[in-house]
Amino acid sequence: MAARDELAVFSYGTLLNPDLQRSVFGRIVTGDDDVLVGYKLSYIEVPDRQIAEWSGQQQHPIIRPTGNPLDKVFGKVIHLTEQELDSRDDFALWMFSRTPVTLASGRTAWAYVASSIDESRDAAD
Repeated sequence: MAARDELAVFSYGTLLNPDLQRSVFGRIVTGDDDVLVGYKLSYIEVPDRQIAEWSGQQQHPIIRPTGNPLDKVFGKVIHLTEQELDSRDDFALWMFSRTPVTLASGRTAWAYVASSIDESRDAAD
């Protein structure tokens, strides 16, 4: 159960890595399975070598809204303090925007989705 001052975050990729959690939050964060409907998972090249080394990945998963109920992203709801969420925002760079979402379970949570900058970049490719 989440502490009263913790916020729900839907995580679907890099943030589920225990080593990364230790680096960003100073602790391992567990969560509950959930699904985000109407979004699609893809990958983006990490533009910052230091972030790629830190996460251990050259590409990061990223989600985009489709509005199609057949599109689903599976992940976990984790609980972070406001300070931890701010640390996550620092890690998210320019490619993500923190957005409130409603999950298949009916819970609401923050999710990191493709930013409008990333969306316009994809359109240009």
